[in-house]
Amino acid sequence: MKSAVLWGLGALNVVLAVLLINNLLPSNQAHAQGGARPSDYIMVPGQLQGIPNGVVFILDTSKGELSAMSYDDVTNTLSPMPKISLEQVFKAGASVAGPKKPR
Repeated sequence: MKSAVLWGLGALNVVLAVLLINNLLPSNQAHAQGGARPSDYIMVPGQLQGIPNGVVFILDTSKGELSAMSYDDVTNTLSPMPKISLEQVFKAGASVAGPKKPR
């Protein structure tokens, strides 16, 4: 009887040791990136005066920036245009319109 109890306690110790080691080892789980998420873009084709080819307007919805690109057939290159911060544009427009009057 004593040897069966000792064998049982020994087996229980082995199981507990395996569970402890399993919890201490790093797991192989995938984790999401902690950084900023990539931007969302809206692209719209259009025309501008003075540019013979079409233009693609690019709106970065995450950063609130507007840009455009044009393709040059002669040099086979893309010509980027500078980015515009829409936050600054909307703030300037609000000051031009003035405050709303209550009705």
